[in-house]
Amino acid sequence: MDFRDELPVDHRLARVYRVGAGLCGAALLVFGCLGLTDGLAYFSTHGERIAGLSSNGLLSLISIVFAVVLIAGAVIGGNVASTVNIVVGTLFVLSGFVNLALLDSGANFLAFGMSNVVFSFVTGLVIATFGMYGRVSSKLPHDNPYWQRRHPQPGASEARRPVAITPRPAGTGLGRTSL
Repeated sequence: MDFRDELPVDHRLARVYRVGAGLCGAALLVFGCLGLTDGLAYFSTHGERIAGLSSNGLLSLISIVFAVVLIAGAVIGGNVASTVNIVVGTLFVLSGFVNLALLDSGANFLAFGMSNVVFSFVTGLVIATFGMYGRVSSKLPHDNPYWQRRHPQPGASEARRPVAITPRPAGTGLGRTSL
């Protein structure tokens, strides 16, 4: 299945995916660039405050990488942006859990503080929600391309079924049945 087959190019959901990826990517890009311009040590476990969050050079660099991924998804748009948002959002939430376990330890190589953990959870949920908007729900409208993909037209499945000819007793019909 090709991603572009499912969502029409001009569908209104594509704007939601693009805006979500673009805004979150821009915020991460600003955070990462601020950290790199301050000349933070790359592997400091205590970090410095940047925009209210603890950061070191490695976290700033990782933030820029994820910003580029999100912005690339926004430029491509459509299902690619949606999928990128879902994957990156999930990674942010997982990062929040991992770094929560590493707080106040020598293995805190990204210099996370509690504010970073909360930011990771909230940002991850926001990014993933942008990606899932209009794609994952039990109450999608019937004009939604994802709903239509999951619920083909009532005659479409019948047309795809092969027809077998079976012998029938004389006078009982045409002798054709669906498999």
